[in-house]
Amino acid sequence: MSNGDGVLIGSADVRVIPMIRLTFLGTAASRPTPGRNVSALSVQREGDNFLFDCGEGTQRQMMRYGTGFSVSRIFFTHMHADHFLGVIGLVRTMALQGREEPLALYGPPGSTRTLREAVHLGVDRVQFEVSFLELAPGERVEFPEYAIEAFRANHGVSAIGYNLRELPRLGRFDVEKARALGIPEGPLFGELHRGNPVEVDGRVITPEELVGPARPGRLVTYTGDTRPADSVREAARDADVLIHEATFTEDEGVRAHETYHSTALGAATVAAEAGVRSLLLTHVSARYADNAGPLLDEARQAFESVGVARDGQVVEIDYRADEE
Repeated sequence: MSNGDGVLIGSADVRVIPMIRLTFLGTAASRPTPGRNVSALSVQREGDNFLFDCGEGTQRQMMRYGTGFSVSRIFFTHMHADHFLGVIGLVRTMALQGREEPLALYGPPGSTRTLREAVHLGVDRVQFEVSFLELAPGERVEFPEYAIEAFRANHGVSAIGYNLRELPRLGRFDVEKARALGIPEGPLFGELHRGNPVEVDGRVITPEELVGPARPGRLVTYTGDTRPADSVREAARDADVLIHEATFTEDEGVRAHETYHSTALGAATVAAEAGVRSLLLTHVSARYADNAGPLLDEARQAFESVGVARDGQVVEIDYRADEE
């Protein structure tokens, strides 16, 4: 996983096929600061481009960090203003640019009315199709090679987090063994790798002879706002990256609990117990906006592979070295 500064975690091969790229558009809690906007995360997977949350000012961040406006879907975690108000301006900008492609807005149960009113605020109609869909925990949106899964968050209101979970990949194909069996390179290799037996010189060769077990795809977990929760821990099991809110440090643990937020230590404990590969903290309180050191130091008490996300940070997620 690259953190945008040339660091690659996992494979030494810089190729990411297909690409998963995360761009942090807003990492502040509740209100913007000079260096941090409120919650929004751009997610790109090959030709798919969507957002997790869309706080006020997200469209400016999209221009600033070059993610573009070609998003097809926005997934909202909950209906607190710092997570959805940006959709008002974003939809208007899309309309002014002559957008014709549909836009799908997803949110937790009960979110449709708020999102519909936001999209149509002060506007008779939007020139392109906007659909509103609600996802309950456990429901998913299917794509050809991956799915977006909703899981329960613990934030005191109707709230969910999201997984981007890739389908399992084909097992490794033993090229040297295939050559030794006299299989000509070319289409027959592909047939075997896809699970189909082939015939060579009167011999039937089965995929089981040459193809290893299926390998897991990548998993990205985004929590939105939440207390540390069993539902988050289970959703993030073995994730390549967990993006977990960490609004406070433990010296404000009581406040964190009362407001249904997490401390840095709480988020790191979830990461450790879930066995994730890497943890990125976000939703940073204004008191840590210019110095996230206390959050980082506290989190490292429970989990070493952790960073505090910053606005404009780009993360590219590679396959794990042992799963290429």
